Amino acid sequence: MKSKCIIIMLCLLFLSSVVYGWEGNQSDSGQKIIESAGVLEEIFAIPEGSIPPTLLRNAHAIVVIPGLIKAGFFVGGRYGSGLMMVRDKGGLWHYPVMVTLTGASIGWQIGVQSTDIILVFKNLKSVDAIERGKFTLGADASIAAGPIGRHVEASTDIKFKSEIYSYSRSRGLFAGIALEGGALLIDEDATWALYSRPAYDILHKTEFKKIPLAAKQFRQVVLKYVQ
Repeated sequence: MKSKCIIIMLCLLFLSSVVYGWEGNQSDSGQKIIESAGVLEEIFAIPEGSIPPTLLRNAHAIVVIPGLIKAGFFVGGRYGSGLMMVRDKGGLWHYPVMVTLTGASIGWQIGVQSTDIILVFKNLKSVDAIERGKFTLGADASIAAGPIGRHVEASTDIKFKSEIYSYSRSRGLFAGIALEGGALLIDEDATWALYSRPAYDILHKTEFKKIPLAAKQFRQVVLKYVQ
């Protein structure tokens, strides 16, 4: 029993050094937003393999995590940072706040992989839960691998019943992905560093004297595809 605990501790130490070390080499919040906007532009440009427009039109929030790192050495885990953009009850999209996504798993696995993640939220209940604290995908809200195709709603009887739909892009492939157990958390420090304002202001207000150019550009990219 003692030896198993030691192995698990060593595996967690390895995972932490790989995942957080990689993340520490990434750019600042502004660069992260630019990367996220690029992910959306590239995904939405796929002729017949993009996120269904009906799902986007009814979305209340979109989360983009560019380059989420999945690493494993017996004990596996994932870590990534990105941003969340929310639409309020009046239908107005606010500027994005910074978020992190983490998760862990146990089983035979080894290696490191980088994946772009997109989450589409169908209601504001999940967004409210995220704002109150750490939010676990699959536990605090139902999540499903998202359907692919601009005309999927016309060719199937899909009713988009899940609260959150998840997508991933890895090695040039774009598809739905299961992310149960992932913890989504607003990054207050990164959001403050970007806006010099708390995340609460960004989530609840729309008029600001000064907004970083990268945040404005990301909002424009989202609006181009969700309206």
